[in-house]
Amino acid sequence: MKQLKEEIRKAHNQHKLLAPAMEIAMSTTITNTINTLSNKRITNLTTLTICPSSFSSLKLKNKNNSTFILCCSKPTSGEVNAKDENMAIDSNSHSRNESNEAYVASNEAFSCSNSAYSRGLVFALGQKKSWDDLEIGSPVVKRYLSDDEERWNMWYHGRSSTNSRIDSIGVAVSSNGVHWERGAGQAISRGDVGMVMSCGDDWWAFDTQSVRPSEIVIMSSSKVKADSSVYWLYYTGFSSEQIEFLDNSLDFSLENPERVNNNGGDYENGGNGKVFKSLPGLAMSQDGRHWARIEGEHHSGALLDVGSNGEWDSLFIASPQVVFHGNADLRMYYHSFDVEKGHFAVGIARSRDGMKWLKLGKILGGGSIGSFDEYGAVNARVVRKQRDGKYMMVYEGVDANGRKRVGIAVSPDGLKNWKRPQDGPVLEESRDGWDSEGIGSPCLVQINGDEEEWRLYYRGIGKEGRTGIGMAISKGDDLTSFKKWTGFHM
Repeated sequence: MKQLKEEIRKAHNQHKLLAPAMEIAMSTTITNTINTLSNKRITNLTTLTICPSSFSSLKLKNKNNSTFILCCSKPTSGEVNAKDENMAIDSNSHSRNESNEAYVASNEAFSCSNSAYSRGLVFALGQKKSWDDLEIGSPVVKRYLSDDEERWNMWYHGRSSTNSRIDSIGVAVSSNGVHWERGAGQAISRGDVGMVMSCGDDWWAFDTQSVRPSEIVIMSSSKVKADSSVYWLYYTGFSSEQIEFLDNSLDFSLENPERVNNNGGDYENGGNGKVFKSLPGLAMSQDGRHWARIEGEHHSGALLDVGSNGEWDSLFIASPQVVFHGNADLRMYYHSFDVEKGHFAVGIARSRDGMKWLKLGKILGGGSIGSFDEYGAVNARVVRKQRDGKYMMVYEGVDANGRKRVGIAVSPDGLKNWKRPQDGPVLEESRDGWDSEGIGSPCLVQINGDEEEWRLYYRGIGKEGRTGIGMAISKGDDLTSFKKWTGFHM
């Protein structure tokens, strides 16, 4: 079957492509040369094939036949995520599409934002019949600064009660990282908010069932205007291929993707202990709304394949978070379930160009017996501290009963020697609040100032599987404890 898929995909791409596609070479000398793709299938999610050729400009067409250009040049250590705070902001970011009227996210269902019940909550489910009214999670939060304003973007996954079998990706915006503006439908124009990416429609692809965001890396250069920077979205794609998992030693159900609101159990893709194959994918965009899928070397279009039988990541690969370390040095952190060890684990892969990856192995497994992360770590997010260069990893720790809380690990180089600075978690679920059933999918944001501040965004689960996105704060250099947000204090 794999050979058949590969032959069909090659024939399909040869028919669609009139010019070589691309590979981004991270050279230290010049911006990459141009190759134009034309005669493409007109869609909001255009698929590109990676071939040996570098590029600096890529012409695509979106669903409405309007053309936009992707421009990119070599990233340098001062031009990627470490300097997101200094990126310029699109001057048209407030424009809206009439068919997808934006609205301010409301937490009314959880009472006021500073009550004991809703402490920490900053983003609840979407309004009824919106694309994200059943489930939300996987927050990827970025802060951007320009000379005259501060702006926050949050990409996240959502699921609708009208189509509960699939996850899609959407974007919300904010001026302070607390009060968010969102859209009920699909984002069409450059400044829209709402759903921005859904599942792939090629039958052989790895992401035909669900997509969830894992990281946004922004490439920029002094040689290119700020509004020509390119967003690189690393995401998890789920297919309909179900994995047979027969280990009965766990006291909880192993699921992939994890479903926290079964909607009465009338959906097939997920829930009830089902494990579906997932792989890491890449998409690019000029505006963070219109995404072009970049096909990797795997026959399904993914960047990496699962490991061989007996390897620790042979079941699935999920949550591919990418960190820029230096010129021609990117690291991908991802998780899987180690069947032999019987626990979740985080592994690392390395790349020179962000597309071709080499696995380096497992770097963080299960904690000590009886600990909050005895059964391993999932959904890891790594940040390199700007002041001392150390790497901080926040992750979702899984205990023997499947309960999940947020933990932290530290490494001097981001490759190995990851150490847990404490035995307990840095953030736990509330006793009887909106996130009383579990927390996870952490996203760590570093804010430099007179006093260093860290914001930890996370997915919370409440009664009956109701989800929301919360925020906790840590001041100074001590990241061993976070306090859930209760409001701005004057």
